[in-house]
Amino acid sequence: MKLYNYFRSSAAYRVRIALNMKGIKPENVFVHLQKSEQLAAGYLQINPQGLVPTLVDGDEVITQSLAIIEYLDETHPVPPLLPATPAERARVRSIALAIACDIHPIDNLRVLKYLTGVLKVSEEQKNAWYAHWVREGLSALETRLAADARTGRCCHGDSPTLADICLIPQLANARRVTLDLAVFPTLLRIEEACNALPAFADAAPARQPDAA
Repeated sequence: MKLYNYFRSSAAYRVRIALNMKGIKPENVFVHLQKSEQLAAGYLQINPQGLVPTLVDGDEVITQSLAIIEYLDETHPVPPLLPATPAERARVRSIALAIACDIHPIDNLRVLKYLTGVLKVSEEQKNAWYAHWVREGLSALETRLAADARTGRCCHGDSPTLADICLIPQLANARRVTLDLAVFPTLLRIEEACNALPAFADAAPARQPDAA
């Protein structure tokens, strides 16, 4: 198994957590996004979107972090990353998708580069864009999780799921700009509980070989 990876990518961070939870150690191929290595012809043959992560498992080439994580969960079912019942699985997927589809895409590197490089917005304006959309998304998550009795030490109960795998990298990203995370006590409590687990701690960007 081979993972095309970049230490600062929150999508790749999600997959690293899932791999750690499953006890899988893939070969890492580092794709430096700031150096535009994702746009090299060789990589575009593997992932035409020019994004990370990409997982190669034998003849299978899988892109998109949530698809990769569900593939890992189906091929390596212990420990499960989704709960037992349809309603519970829907809740966990809903939380994960709120992050992966509604917060992350409009704040990722290629969007921010377009804002400054093509639209010529200032660094201050770019950071304000980033902070606005992250704040909006995290505020909704905080309200939702704080009001739901199904929220435990983690987003759903006391064991980490796909929802936590998405939340923790997004909080790490939020710290790149001036944003008061103290207004999200439920999210921070969940983050603390998850980061106490080796699977999450070892996946952190600063602990990756390409972070040096």
